[in-house]
Amino acid sequence: MLITRVLTALVLLPLMLFALFGLGPQAWAGFSWLIVVLALWEFTRMTGIDGPLRWGYLVVSTAVAGFLYLQHGTAPLWLHGIALLFWLVAAPMWLKRQWKGHKPELSMLVGWVLALPAWFGFLEWRPTPASGLTLLAIMGLVWVADIAAYFAGRAFGRRKLAPAISPGKSWEGVAGALVAVMAYTVLVHQLGWFPHPVPLYVLLPLAVVLTAVSIVGDLMESWFKRVAGIKDSSHLLPGHGGVYDRIDSLVAVLAVSNALRVLGSL
Repeated sequence: MLITRVLTALVLLPLMLFALFGLGPQAWAGFSWLIVVLALWEFTRMTGIDGPLRWGYLVVSTAVAGFLYLQHGTAPLWLHGIALLFWLVAAPMWLKRQWKGHKPELSMLVGWVLALPAWFGFLEWRPTPASGLTLLAIMGLVWVADIAAYFAGRAFGRRKLAPAISPGKSWEGVAGALVAVMAYTVLVHQLGWFPHPVPLYVLLPLAVVLTAVSIVGDLMESWFKRVAGIKDSSHLLPGHGGVYDRIDSLVAVLAVSNALRVLGSL
């Protein structure tokens, strides 16, 4: 299994870096939508949207994304508001109450709330190949948080964070993620990976918020899988599970960070 994971990563990482720094805006929009729509397909498998309804939903979702992109080029303000409301309020409440109901109509709306703001986050944090480093910095925050939480949890984990949702996660893992992300944020600030200098006293609180959002995104997908009774969102990525398994935290962080960027500039 470890060899399979490594081989898959050796294929995916160069592909992602090439797309991030080499594709033009339209090609990047198509490439990033492919990532998002594959995760959305996996979401439909977990929430009982199947048969012709599933494929019709994915086609309509692609049409909606294309329409918004062609009409606005960027996410409309109302979409940012919905993303913040979902990830900062609705998702934590969902996890706390452990809601299990999945009506197809509601699941399809939730799928759009997951997919569309994240996709526009991919686009707006990386409008040109030259800005790929900025998006990479945001993706790096998610990776650092995930890796640090895993190792801190393995080494020091005692108090379970959400035992009914993801038994392996602990509050000690959360603390490890926060410490690592704070150090990472200082490094990114020193390297100047953001096009517009942001004071460190602003970046650090934002990093804390995004770390929390990252954990919520991870727990949301874990809850979807637990309700569906599956271990992985799919088997598209050998050794890694599905696409959604790999971007569950990133979906949340992209949506929230982009919304805060846009609404903070108004």
